[in-house]
Amino acid sequence: MKRNQLSFPSFSEKQLLQWAASYEQLLFLNPNHYGQQEKFSHFPKMLAVGAKATLHIPEGGKAKAFEQLKAFHQKHGDWLFGHLNYDLKNEVEDLKSRHKAKTEFPDLHFFVPEHLCFFEKDGVRIETYSSPSKLKEEILATKIADNPQLTKLHFHPQISQEAYLNMIDRLKEHIRQGDFYEINFCQEFIAEQAEIQPVPAYWALNEMSPMPFSAFYKLKDQYAMVASPERYVKKVGHQIYSEPIKGTSRRRTDPLKDQEQINYLKTSEKEIAENMMIVDLVRNDLARTAIPGTVRVPELFEVYSFPQVHQLISTISATMAPEYHWTDVLEKSFPMGSMTGAPKISVMQHADQYESGRRELYAGTLGYVSPEGDFDFNVVIRSLFYNDQKKFAHYWVGGAITIDSEAEDEYRECLLKAKAIQSIFSKN
Repeated sequence: MKRNQLSFPSFSEKQLLQWAASYEQLLFLNPNHYGQQEKFSHFPKMLAVGAKATLHIPEGGKAKAFEQLKAFHQKHGDWLFGHLNYDLKNEVEDLKSRHKAKTEFPDLHFFVPEHLCFFEKDGVRIETYSSPSKLKEEILATKIADNPQLTKLHFHPQISQEAYLNMIDRLKEHIRQGDFYEINFCQEFIAEQAEIQPVPAYWALNEMSPMPFSAFYKLKDQYAMVASPERYVKKVGHQIYSEPIKGTSRRRTDPLKDQEQINYLKTSEKEIAENMMIVDLVRNDLARTAIPGTVRVPELFEVYSFPQVHQLISTISATMAPEYHWTDVLEKSFPMGSMTGAPKISVMQHADQYESGRRELYAGTLGYVSPEGDFDFNVVIRSLFYNDQKKFAHYWVGGAITIDSEAEDEYRECLLKAKAIQSIFSKN
């Protein structure tokens, strides 16, 4: 069965997303203005709405998730949109998570969209399995509130600053003992009895921190509002790309001081070492499904500037070996090395031991798969998660800890990464 076609030469992006939010499932991939800049990698701009078919794997099982994903794609031969939870690591590497889930995103969820919106230069083209005329009426009848006010919220850290600093010292002792040499350690901030309007909250976050891998995700009562600058992995034909971020410095309003921050990233032995460790890890991950000798690093230690921060980004590419399926690329590289550290299994074990909660969708990935098996997935960071039924909201921030890390600096970097989320709920 083929989708019907519908076009809107002129449209309201906010009206489209508000219409989509009336459905139980949607994923909006939003590259913001980075789509017009060749230098920046970014999502294609798409909005997937409603579910014609779903693959849902609950949290905590050993369900052969990637085999099921392969079979699901082969059965439908259609576009898929959805996510992989960070805690899917437990199946990939036979690990455990000692914490309970809070927002309750499943380990894996993908859906074949009922309506698929492509944002093009001359408007929006919608492919739909329903009646185009009825769909057009539905969209145009959608009302959006004028300047909705977000409820003021205070997010409470789950570990104190003193405890965080002590944990950094303990993690560095593990490094001295040879347990690992870099670990991405994260801390959680929560707000209970939280009343959030997810769509206005997303637009507020996107205005404060527009990013090339931004996303808005709804799965029934669970929401993710994502302001991510990072790509996990992309496949085009037989080519695979991953773009880890390691290295952060704050933006300055004064141009000279801002340039100093860029120069710091370019010359800092600590930041470059952090990035290099993850580049080596990602090279190894991609090599597991690549033709030998095809793994390359076309871009190393490049500084990219975003509204809140400067980031040090590298690009790794590889050619996928013909004996592998596209799901193997995900399974053999998940989760993203920038959100674990190295060696990967050891740091995931220790992170679970020291962190205060279960990461769930944080440090996981959102994205799409085309009918041909091409895909693009982000790293879910700089993101707000909300369970509307539980009225529970939380977010995570973290950073790479190496032997050269200064605990106070790492704590300040966490607060910098949290700035955009905190600010949208602190206005009067």
